[in-house]
Amino acid sequence: MNAALAFDRRTSGLRWLTERLDALVGVERDPHVLAARTAMTLAAALGDDALLDPRHQEPSDDRYRQHVVHVHPRGLYSIVSLVWKPGQATPIHDHITWCVVGVWRGVERERRYELRDAGLVERGCELARAGDVSIAVPPAEDIHRVENAGDGIAVSIHVYGADISVLGSSINRVYG
Repeated sequence: MNAALAFDRRTSGLRWLTERLDALVGVERDPHVLAARTAMTLAAALGDDALLDPRHQEPSDDRYRQHVVHVHPRGLYSIVSLVWKPGQATPIHDHITWCVVGVWRGVERERRYELRDAGLVERGCELARAGDVSIAVPPAEDIHRVENAGDGIAVSIHVYGADISVLGSSINRVYG
C-alpha cells in the first residue's frame, strides 16, 4: 500500500469531495468558475452525515473554532471546518481569496456589508441551514459577519482558494 494512503485519515465523504476538487483545480483557474463549481460539489457532499472526522467537529468555549481539514498538495485550495457554539461569531471581515461555505450542521446567520464613504452599511442578512451553500469572490460581495443563530452546535465547511495551513486564516481585513 502507498505510504501516503496508509496515513490518509480522510473520511470516505471527504475523500470523494477532495478528489472532485483536485480534478477541478487541475483544469480551472478562473475564481468565479472555481467557486461556482465548488459550490455544486460541496452541496452534494453536505448530505453525508459522516463527512467530517469527529476531531474536526470540536468546538471551543471562548470563540468559534477553525479546523484545517484538508489542503491541496500544491496549496490550490483548503477545506476548513468552523465549529460554533450558540452565540459565537466572527468579526466583520473580508477574505483574501474566493470562498464557498456550506452549512453541515445547525443554523448560521450571515450579515453582509458594503463599504461606503460613511463606513460600513449592512445590506442584507440571511439564515443558512444544513445543506445551504454560499459563495464569495473578492473584492465584491465579500464583507460579512457570520454567527451561530441556533440553540446547538453549528458546523460549516469552508473551501478557500488558498493554503490556509500557511496563511492561518482566510481573513484579509477585520472592520471596526
